[in-house]
Amino acid sequence: MNAAIRSVARVAIDLGMEVLGIRRGFLGLTEGQFELLDSRSVSGIIRQGGTMLGTARSRFFRTEEGQRLALQRLRDRQVDGLVVIGGDGSLHGAQALHRLGFPVIGVPATIDNDISGTLMAIGVDTALNTAVEAIDRIKDTASAHNRAFVVEVMGRNSGYLALMAAMASGAELALVPEIDVPLERVLTEMRNSYARGKTHFIVVVAEGARIKAKDLADYISQDGHSDRYEARLTVLGHVQRGGSPSAFDRILATRMGAAAVERLKQGFSAEMVVLRDGDMWGIPLEEVLSTPRTLDPRLYGLSNILAT
Repeated sequence: MNAAIRSVARVAIDLGMEVLGIRRGFLGLTEGQFELLDSRSVSGIIRQGGTMLGTARSRFFRTEEGQRLALQRLRDRQVDGLVVIGGDGSLHGAQALHRLGFPVIGVPATIDNDISGTLMAIGVDTALNTAVEAIDRIKDTASAHNRAFVVEVMGRNSGYLALMAAMASGAELALVPEIDVPLERVLTEMRNSYARGKTHFIVVVAEGARIKAKDLADYISQDGHSDRYEARLTVLGHVQRGGSPSAFDRILATRMGAAAVERLKQGFSAEMVVLRDGDMWGIPLEEVLSTPRTLDPRLYGLSNILAT
């Protein structure tokens, strides 16, 4: 998100605007935590993970009272437009402010890649590369010790991160919320891998999958397969959310931040900037928030073919 903040600040300044950052998201907005951003204050942050402004959840902002207080804070500081960078919750907050008559543009940032309308959200590529690197390292251990590793990755109710990580790392199977895979199928794939002479078996499990990673690891161990593969569980957890962003993420965030400022300047509101057909576009927030993102089943099929 820092690359997007940097881009918003510098593009807006170049257009003759004054830029205020808001500390701690919507919570900070209701508390009036504004900070003047100039070109120097965002220097060097493009290579840093996270967000220099910080973030926080706010139950108060979800109420009408909280939203009206936030609107008053913006008016008190003579703010003309707002760029909101974040995931589903942040975009719902942006839509709430628009409904109160305030101009707002959203920028998608979530490693889950569960926001519809855009090919990629900020953070996805970095999280994916982190997961793939971890699985590559795990595969070395699995091969040396003849083990089955169950690797849990983040993603809430989206299987995008798990599926792409499995495909990119050459894992034998991915379990995702969108596609139901019986336990027996996992065991069949494991037996087939052993029969083909593979010295490892890697299953990448999305945290929202029906079969939980720990339950799967326990099931494999209890099913009498220790003569084939010894099961191990690895939960990657929040390591996927940090670290220096990839070049792709830095460029994507920079382009999205610039596009958000330009859309506000042109008088648009209640939009989210998206990557589509290699370019930046604006689509209605209402469309984004009312359309669930789906996982392409063809990609799941391709992943299975490649794993044979």
